[in-house]
Amino acid sequence: MGCCSSASSAAQSSKREWKPLEDRSCTDIPWLLLFILFCIGMGFICGFSVATGAAARLVSGYDSYGNICGQKNAKLEAIPNSGMDHTHRKYVFFLDPCNLDLINRKIKSVALCVAACPRQELKTLSDVQKFAEINGSALCSYNLKPSEYTTSSKASVLCPKLPVPASAPIPFFHRCAPVNISCYAKFAEALITFVSDNSVLHRLISGVMTSKEIILGLCLLSLVLSMILMVIIRYISRILVWILTILLILGSLGGTGVLWWLYAKQRKSPKEAVIPEQLQVAEDNLRALLIYAISATVFTVILFLIMLVMRKRVALTIALFHVAGKVFIHLPLLVFQPFWTFFALVLFWVYWIMTLLFLGTTGSAVQNDQGFVEFRVSGPLQYMWWYHVVGLIWISEFILACQQMTVAGAVVTYYFTRDKRNLPFTPILASVNRLIRYHLGTVAKGSFIITLVKIPRMILMYIHSQLKGKENACARCVLKSCICCLWCLEKCLNYLNQNAYTATAINSTNFCTSAKDAFVILVENALRVAAINTVGDFMLFLGKVLIVCSTGLAGIMLLNYQQDYTVWVLPLIIVCLFAFLVAHCFLSIYEMVVDVLFLCFAIDTKYNDGSPGREFYMDKVLMEFVENSRKAMKEAGKGGVADARELKPMLCRER
Repeated sequence: MGCCSSASSAAQSSKREWKPLEDRSCTDIPWLLLFILFCIGMGFICGFSVATGAAARLVSGYDSYGNICGQKNAKLEAIPNSGMDHTHRKYVFFLDPCNLDLINRKIKSVALCVAACPRQELKTLSDVQKFAEINGSALCSYNLKPSEYTTSSKASVLCPKLPVPASAPIPFFHRCAPVNISCYAKFAEALITFVSDNSVLHRLISGVMTSKEIILGLCLLSLVLSMILMVIIRYISRILVWILTILLILGSLGGTGVLWWLYAKQRKSPKEAVIPEQLQVAEDNLRALLIYAISATVFTVILFLIMLVMRKRVALTIALFHVAGKVFIHLPLLVFQPFWTFFALVLFWVYWIMTLLFLGTTGSAVQNDQGFVEFRVSGPLQYMWWYHVVGLIWISEFILACQQMTVAGAVVTYYFTRDKRNLPFTPILASVNRLIRYHLGTVAKGSFIITLVKIPRMILMYIHSQLKGKENACARCVLKSCICCLWCLEKCLNYLNQNAYTATAINSTNFCTSAKDAFVILVENALRVAAINTVGDFMLFLGKVLIVCSTGLAGIMLLNYQQDYTVWVLPLIIVCLFAFLVAHCFLSIYEMVVDVLFLCFAIDTKYNDGSPGREFYMDKVLMEFVENSRKAMKEAGKGGVADARELKPMLCRER
């Protein structure tokens, strides 16, 4: 189960030739068993929370004395007003629903079981008494009869806060919730810091509600634009990459030139009639301009050097993007892969949230300081929360890893099938079948490694948020540094995991062997990896920006012609966020395909040379790149050995 191996085994592994799609065997079985046991533990938590009565308390609700609404209740020892028959009182009503505890995120109010929610606002105690007499629903404490609402001196404490807002029961959860959202304006303002006026909040939400058709249409537009962009990238990849490269160079040159021009202009400006304070400011600005100009010059020089080194590798990025477009033509179901993954994640998150809600009401009844009932879990079972949180991270990462393995398996099948007419009818489904039959253990292990890194980072982020404004500068710097380092480690491991899944899909090896083999291949082609990840990722990022800007522009034009909106910033923000999410989902699949193609290409060129018996598997576009690189290597060999030695790893098979 460990990833460590001896030097001799590593040497044997390096000599082992890859046999794409020939052998297939189960990998990392112990990790699959461990994952199954963990999922059984998650199921136990759900079953425990339901079996201990949490489901009834969650769905039907309960009052402040531990009575579940809508049924008969057993008497709780030493707790007054418990054990009441609430068969005809099916709804939970809060005496002060607007009294919110923002820290603990709950309503700080006495809860009662009532027969009906007040559908209209009740302004006086007489209205409350009349409502109880007509509807048979007493809104004051159980100790106070409806006839005493207007005469008792305790009515101001035992009855709801006036005026009682109009409310309606929440579907399936039997809670009386105020119809007017202004009751929760304070809570909303705590979440939306830029809202300082309730009227602004009302206008924002009304803008969302009245523009829901436009929001839906713009979301569909972003979906269509993402699919169109994936098609366009294939046909204009060569032009697009060079345009972006030229724009980047021109932008850096122009920025550097402007900074030096501003520095020279300010240095030559007369300073005789300037007061001392202004002279000091001018000198500070001049010094800052000099620093900026020098920094921009250094950046431009470094950029030129990088472009000089990467110029021969941009062609490989263009070729890979072109072949990736062909992959989507032969494997059209790849386009819908983000939908299945998102659907699986949503189903799991709904299950996780429901179980979390059950856990929130499970446990034994305990009387708090105010004399009301709370349900708390004691003993070892109180740590189920942590287990449940770890399950959220691990299983979510497992689902994402299944997507990566599925995409890798389908692309590997496409690449290493010489005659594309012999491809399986649905390579995606064939890849899913191989994943379920052979490689779930590998996916479980890879996702667990990501979980091990993500949990400490989330803990540190939580500590940082709790200590915000209290810690000293040194502690703040250490915390942020640790969070940043863990984030970088997580990104590196994600990239390595993805390539390990590709190696597993090719050779059916376990996770550690696949990760080691993929790492060796990536190190041998480090410069090309850097070129693909910089040029390719930058191009895809600009594609995301293009989709967001196009959708946002369409949203501005549509919303601008609607006179009913006072504030339509929130609908536009929602549309832009959704557009970025959709673009990221689609283009991340494109990026994943490019990364898988590159690893397949690197393996193909390492173990094959085009001779009889060792023919290449690659596409014609990649074959042209190899032939051009061979010509360049021969020319470099005549002029010097530096370039020849640099091109050798990709073009010479292992001896």
